[in-house]
Amino acid sequence: MKLGLGCAQLGNLYHEIDDERAHATVDAAWDAGVRLFDTAPHYGLGLSERRLGEALRGRPRDQYTVSTKVGRLLVGDPSYAGGMDTEGFVVPATHRRVWDFSRDGIRRSLEASLARLGLDRIDVALLHDPEQHPEVALRTGFPALAELRAEGVVGAIGAGSKDAAVLTRVVVECTPDVVLVAGRHTLLDQTAEERLLPACKAAGVQVYNAGVFNSGLLALPDPRADLPYEYATAPAALVAKARELAAACDRHGTTLPAAALAFAATDPAVTAVVVGADSPEQVRRNAALAGTPPPASLWPALREAGLL
Repeated sequence: MKLGLGCAQLGNLYHEIDDERAHATVDAAWDAGVRLFDTAPHYGLGLSERRLGEALRGRPRDQYTVSTKVGRLLVGDPSYAGGMDTEGFVVPATHRRVWDFSRDGIRRSLEASLARLGLDRIDVALLHDPEQHPEVALRTGFPALAELRAEGVVGAIGAGSKDAAVLTRVVVECTPDVVLVAGRHTLLDQTAEERLLPACKAAGVQVYNAGVFNSGLLALPDPRADLPYEYATAPAALVAKARELAAACDRHGTTLPAAALAFAATDPAVTAVVVGADSPEQVRRNAALAGTPPPASLWPALREAGLL
């Protein structure tokens, strides 16, 4: 399994971490063999990109891949009076996010990302949540990325979203190299299996599978009702299903998070599993889980029980 580090937590997702812990988290990922790092301007209003760039500085540039995103421009807020961000990141609201999938907007977004990351090129550039403005994203945003790919400013291009339908449109209607799908090929949600993953296999498009713990509910061996699902309170029915999955995992000598990681990589279209972490300990735990997959007998047992 190829693991990638999801870097939303480096932008203080849900709670604040300091620069030292952010740097140590990236160092732990590197030590575990991770060479794919996924970030975005959205994550902490640029904080994730800045911290990731600082932590990678001095590493051999040809040995790692940085994926970032376009579609949300960060615009300085002249009326800022000390408030905090309201989109899940514990950072001062010094900037506003402005949707912009225009050619100029995408070029400006990548230029700003390069400056924050301290890099001279972006390896993977993704349209971020194109379902918010699908027509302009696909008809204007993607051609703008294709131009930048042709110019050598970026390497691979594509889209990242939790909306499997819009990602399928990107695959079918455009010429992406990669898509990042969040939370749609997991033990609790297999929506991507319906059309997206088959379309990617047919077109030879790589898949980065992210959100494989569904933002928390699958992250612990004993799922609790207070763990989030899709960045919100988990519905009671899904908590109950997660507990059934956990019990089945226990009967087969494994754990729910180990099974969640392993399942995320089962489809041949998936080329990397991207997992977030906010501490070195979480990175090391996830790497250890990835190295100890559950027995093959687990999957037919889950299907027989109607849990997959």
